[in-house]
Amino acid sequence: MSFLDHLEELRWLLVKSSAAIIIGAIIAFNFTKFIFDTVIFGPKSGDFITYRFFCKIAQKYDFDQSFCMTELPFELQNRTMEGQFAMLIWTSVTVGFIIAFPYILYQIWSFIAPALYDKEKANAKVFIFVSSLLFFIGVAFGYFILTPLSINFLANTSISDMVKNSIDINSYIALVKTTSLATGLVFELPVVIYFLSRFGIVSPEILRDYRRYSIVIILIIAAIVTPPDIISQIIVSIPLLILYEISIYISKFVYKKQEENE
Repeated sequence: MSFLDHLEELRWLLVKSSAAIIIGAIIAFNFTKFIFDTVIFGPKSGDFITYRFFCKIAQKYDFDQSFCMTELPFELQNRTMEGQFAMLIWTSVTVGFIIAFPYILYQIWSFIAPALYDKEKANAKVFIFVSSLLFFIGVAFGYFILTPLSINFLANTSISDMVKNSIDINSYIALVKTTSLATGLVFELPVVIYFLSRFGIVSPEILRDYRRYSIVIILIIAAIVTPPDIISQIIVSIPLLILYEISIYISKFVYKKQEENE
């Protein structure tokens, strides 16, 4: 295929993916009450499942009990006339993206398949299943773990008793959406490493050499988003460290297969 033919294929990938997201957004639009009241505003409630879980751990091991509360010290407010409508639309689009993610992966696979071996092309179902599973696990981890930890930490951070927290709804929802989506994409690290290794961009040696720096970065991120207790930091750090180690083995597997093929 020529360069222009590749661009045409890429254009159709974007068109089909956008259409799938719009369809997903329309579906989400019909469940807005559940999406906002139960899902998005769930971490604002002191009775949220994550807070209750961490509260039990803190009480059992006598750690910081900042999660044991009945209500978070802030209220949400809308500051613009079109604010709630715009938030409704963009939140529906975000949910539509999550719903359409497996189909988007299929389109991406169709685009890169010509550069793969025949045996690799036959693994399309495995690729879509594994990638989708990692993404949904990442979104769940971001929503149930990172988002409540971040909201609890930021809501209870105060420079003075004279300052009251009246949070703009755009700021709150942006935190929930960004954290959940970003974590879902981060959990795609093994899949990304597979293709980077497949095309010779990274190698197991490079990943091993930078392991110590990666561990430090992961621990710093965990320390920032969690309360000052070691249990919360470990809970956040472990999945990311496991993903990095899995990526090293995946890269090693890819290089070994390439040597056998050669």
